[in-house]
Amino acid sequence: MSVFTFLRDSGKILENLDDVTCPVCLEIFDTPMRICCGHAFCHSCLVNCACKGTKSVCPLCRTSFDPVKKTKAIELEKKISTCRGVCLGCKKKIALSKLRAHHMSCLKLDKDDSGELGACGGEPEPEKPVLSDIPNRFTFNCPYCSLKNLDVHGLRDHCNQKHTGNKTSVVCPVCASMPWGDPQKKSANFLIHLNLRHKFEYEFFVDYNLDDSTALQKALEASLKDL
Repeated sequence: MSVFTFLRDSGKILENLDDVTCPVCLEIFDTPMRICCGHAFCHSCLVNCACKGTKSVCPLCRTSFDPVKKTKAIELEKKISTCRGVCLGCKKKIALSKLRAHHMSCLKLDKDDSGELGACGGEPEPEKPVLSDIPNRFTFNCPYCSLKNLDVHGLRDHCNQKHTGNKTSVVCPVCASMPWGDPQKKSANFLIHLNLRHKFEYEFFVDYNLDDSTALQKALEASLKDL
């Protein structure tokens, strides 16, 4: 980047933050890294997705990649370091490099349009994530230890390696993310449920507009065609 380009872009307001938003955590990139398929993710999100003992695949397009060969997304780092964005809560114009941390404490993000003032200057609420209207059906948290950003294969391998013998009744995060899922329903034996029901990636076979039993039947029929 030339000095002229740097000065021209410095302080520029980005109206659309999609290009600087991680598709896994849905926040401004934190140390963006790019993999062979061209998609970029936060370094920590990519590390969590690339579980040991399993084939590492892109959370978006499912292309296999070598975690060792990931590279820094320098163009994204430069954009984040030079541009600004608008907080969706308080509407303040903030440097992109600081917007992620600001979102965690901006109370206006949880306010309605009642006109309350000074929300961003109030007492921060730590670890308050920015909610998205788009459901995340690609990565999940372990229901036993809350390890984050695991795809279905990673969740299954992690639970089989780390939680074998755990008889605690927990909610299946994969089922709970589905339109027909019940976030309160606990599996009596989650490991058996996980190993038997979630042998495939839902997004390849499932029409989310179908009910649970119909969707499962169609998914099983489609998966058998690949055998």
